[in-house]
Amino acid sequence: MNQRSDLRTVSGCGCCLSRRRFLEFSAGCAACAALGGASQRALAEPASAPSKMRLRILYSLHGPVQEVPDWPNKGFDFRPVMQKIESTLRQGCPDFEFLPAMANGPEAADKIIEQDRAEGIDGYIVYQMNCWNRVVQSAAATGKPTLYLDFPFAGSGGFLVYTAGFLRQNAPNVAFVASSNWDDHVAAVRCFRLVKEGKGVSEFTAAVAKVRREMTPAPSDMTCLADAPALLSVEETLRRLKESKILAVGGGWPDIVEPLQKELGIPVESVPFEELNAAWEKADRDEAAAVAEMWKKTAALIEDVSPETLQVSAAMYLAEKAVLQARGANAITINCLGGFYGGHLHAYPCLGFHQLNNQGLIGACECDLRSTATMVLMTTMTQGRPGFISDPVLDTAKRQIVYAHCVASNKPFGPQGPTNPFQILTHSEDRQGASVRSLMPEGYLTTTLEIAPERKTILFHQAKSVGNSLEDRACRTKLCGEPVGDIEKLFREWDQWGWHRVTFYGDLKEPVFALADALGWQIVQEA
Repeated sequence: MNQRSDLRTVSGCGCCLSRRRFLEFSAGCAACAALGGASQRALAEPASAPSKMRLRILYSLHGPVQEVPDWPNKGFDFRPVMQKIESTLRQGCPDFEFLPAMANGPEAADKIIEQDRAEGIDGYIVYQMNCWNRVVQSAAATGKPTLYLDFPFAGSGGFLVYTAGFLRQNAPNVAFVASSNWDDHVAAVRCFRLVKEGKGVSEFTAAVAKVRREMTPAPSDMTCLADAPALLSVEETLRRLKESKILAVGGGWPDIVEPLQKELGIPVESVPFEELNAAWEKADRDEAAAVAEMWKKTAALIEDVSPETLQVSAAMYLAEKAVLQARGANAITINCLGGFYGGHLHAYPCLGFHQLNNQGLIGACECDLRSTATMVLMTTMTQGRPGFISDPVLDTAKRQIVYAHCVASNKPFGPQGPTNPFQILTHSEDRQGASVRSLMPEGYLTTTLEIAPERKTILFHQAKSVGNSLEDRACRTKLCGEPVGDIEKLFREWDQWGWHRVTFYGDLKEPVFALADALGWQIVQEA
């Protein structure tokens, strides 16, 4: 059987590229040869070969070796990945000339594209290697055929948001692929041949879309294991929501606060970092030691996390609980990255959130009020089932959506339900602190939501849980789901809703639709 090559397995080495050289963003192949340790001739055939289309590969990333915390992780070496991309494309598409270059944003990308005007570049291949670098927009603005590709668990956030924007704008010259399989990338690049044959960019993008759909597997058996959530009625859910309160530590979304209270009766209180940090400093160290010991005994694995880090994380859990109790709240969301990197917090809140969510309370990441409110709503309705906030990744090669984050419960069926194994690892983006990889159960139907009270809208899709990815790149917990419906439609809403989604175990379609009817809200079914 012909084995399709997998983007997860990348190896190789590359010699150094100086930071100054990178910031100059040389668009010539000599810079890329320095990057990959290969000769200029190996990277691109002579420009005098008239029969070959000239395609610029633009890598959208911070630098060849990542120096800042972001997906995939600090210290990640992109050079072997770029070498693999170039060797794969040269081997699979020998009738093209590939000219690689790197850009960290629009200014650098525009400089390269300006130089390309004299180089006879026929089209662009843009790899989103980090999440939010805006490079593909410059390539798309040329009007030339542009193929946009995700390096999964690295550039996926920007890729999804920017792709949805192109789809909403009906950008005629931008095609896209989100696949962990190199064969899909090669097949998409071959569609540039249509342009060489004199066809228009719309025929190029249509051909890539056809390739993407044809190489996406058919749905597997979507039969799910039995699971009957104990649900409150819509009326009782709405009544209990008025007894809830969200604490937003170190930030918040002002445009959501008022409609959240008006529509659902959930108040939001702003809490300064100082209050949480003071509670952390006052936390009983003996009690924190006991919590840390409990985590040691129950975790399936603890790796690269010291006993001291575990204990300060336990103290943060106690601080979160104390602030919740003092303010009479059941939900807390913290600007964790801003707090930690700004020196306002001295421990990541991830393990504390894990523990709160296991108890039927709400601990939510990144001061994301929309996702926190979604968790409050559905945890109330399901009488304790936790929501899993994630940064999803789409992979058409497996027909999967992968929900990734560094915080997750290991009691997905609620506080009284069974537990699943979990591991304690560093926070992935910076390899510091302590976070959670929860290995959640397979074979169950999940429901994924975001609520927008200011729009009176609920975003909705469902998927069957099919496994857990152990890929080292990006966030620690990675629940793999096979979508119910059309995976192609899942590319369309990220520009309107942002990257986060909240996933719950259980078939919650009927109660969610009943809730929307009772509130007079609409539902967007994104799959």
